[in-house]
Parts: sequence; structure tokens; C-alpha cells
Amino acid sequence: MATLTNHARRDGLTCLALATLFLAGCSINRLASDAVADALLEGGTAYSGDEDIVLVGDAVPFVLKTIESLLEGNPEHDGLLLAAASGFTQYAYVYVHQPADAIELVDVSRGYAMRDRALRLYLRARDYGLRGLDTRHPGFIERLHRDPERALADCNTKDIALLYWTTVSTAAAIGLGKDDPALLGQLPIIEAMARRALTLDESFSDGDLHVFMISYEMARPGGGEVAALQARMHFERAVALSGGNKAAAYVALAESHSVAQQDRAEFERLLNTTLTLDIDNRPEWRLANRVSQERARWLLDHAHHFFSE
Repeated sequence: MATLTNHARRDGLTCLALATLFLAGCSINRLASDAVADALLEGGTAYSGDEDIVLVGDAVPFVLKTIESLLEGNPEHDGLLLAAASGFTQYAYVYVHQPADAIELVDVSRGYAMRDRALRLYLRARDYGLRGLDTRHPGFIERLHRDPERALADCNTKDIALLYWTTVSTAAAIGLGKDDPALLGQLPIIEAMARRALTLDESFSDGDLHVFMISYEMARPGGGEVAALQARMHFERAVALSGGNKAAAYVALAESHSVAQQDRAEFERLLNTTLTLDIDNRPEWRLANRVSQERARWLLDHAHHFFSE
């Protein structure tokens, strides 16, 4: 993400520099927007290191709307576009999509309404991700729909985070909008994006790409036994890259592979492993691990919904 340079942190710009900026058409509002955006994006582990899911959930909407407000004045800010893509994806999953599963069991209409809201949030995240990639590589969106492989060939390691969040948000939207032909038509695109990111750096974010691929392999049409083997391979790589400290890998394999194979023993073993992880071992993953542990508890409590016996 973009950061203020050491020079920009000093007492101020010289008169010559100010004059140059104004001659270049920059405005004070744009400069202020950049400064606020950079400060906002340097948040450290204030959110990711917290274990109070509700507290973070109450704060995140304000942050997301602040990001959108800043983007109105600075629509090509690289860090803000990435933050919007990742932030809306994560908020939709944790605070809208997952709760919809529980609510649907007692109130079907409300559960459907929440799923529809999650879908719209995922699409918002996707659009920010695509915009970020298009800003970096002008014409990317048009090329992506015409020839995904050729468009993605222009991407490099600096693009992996945007590729990841665009892929995850689009895949989640497809999962909720299975009756939408336009969304289903994007399946080849997200697979191409995910595989390009893996080629560039499979270790991105300590295995998060492999965690995504666990669920993707099990969900894609016609996967069968080959997909099951691929999902397990991705699980093993995700565990290795995270040192076994990311709970999401265990939940992903349980929720996709174990259920598809109707292997309840594996399902329970994986989820119980999730619950034994020490979330303080990697403080920067504390919130994500707490979210996965809550999901694991819910899945264990409702296991009878997923297994025929």
C-alpha cells in the first residue's frame, strides 16, 4: 500500500514544490486526500490483531465508507482501491454471509435477504478490485473479458493482492448468484486469475491462495476425484506455508472436501483442530483465526445438516 515518504513527513513542501504542484493541476484537496488515505492505510494490526469480532464489526462500516469518500476525490488511489476490495469482501463474509447461514435456519426470508445483501457487497468489492487492476494496466477489464490469459500475462507480483481479492469476491458472488448466467460466465475468468496469482507467488499471504483453491476445486463443476485430490494438495500447502497457524485452511477443507466426501470423522477432526489453535501465537492473524473458530463451532453444532446419517 502507498505510504507517505520521509520527505513528505517533514515540515512542509518548499514554495518551489508547491508552485510546481499547482502548475501541474494538483489541488489541496487531492493532497489532503492522499495524506489521509496513506495514514488510514497504515493501520497496522489494530483490526487484524483484535479478537473481539463484534467490536471490529461495529467499526468497519465507518472505515469502508471513509475509504469510498476518499476515492470520490482520488478515484485512482492504488492503496484505497485495494483496501476497498479487501475490506468489502471480508465484511460481507464475516458480518453478512456467515450470519445468513444461521438466520436462515429460523427465518428463511430474512436469511435470503442477507444473502442478497452479501452478494451486492461482494460485487462492490469485485468492482473495486477490477478498477485497481485497470488503473495499473489501462484497458485491463476489456482485455480480461475478451482474452483472460493474455490480459493476466501483464500482471506481476505487485498485482497479487488485487488479483486475490478480486478473485475471492467474484467467486463468493457466483456462489450466491448461481441463477445469474452473467455471473456464472465469469467462472473461467476467476480460475485464470487465481492460477495466475499462484504462478506469480503461491506463498502469498502465507498460503491464502491455497485456502481459496481448496473451496474452489471442490465447487467447480465436474471436479470429481481429481478435484478432491487437488483440494487436499492445496490444504497441505496452505498448512505448510502458514506453519499450521491459520485456522481457515482446516475450516475450508472440512466445509468443502469432508462434506462432499461425506466423511464426518474428518470433518470433526479438522474443526476440532481449528478450535485448539492458539490465536495468540500469531497476533497479526488473531481476528481471522477467531472468525474461523466461530465458524468451526457453528459447523460442529449443525453437522447433522451436512451429513446424511
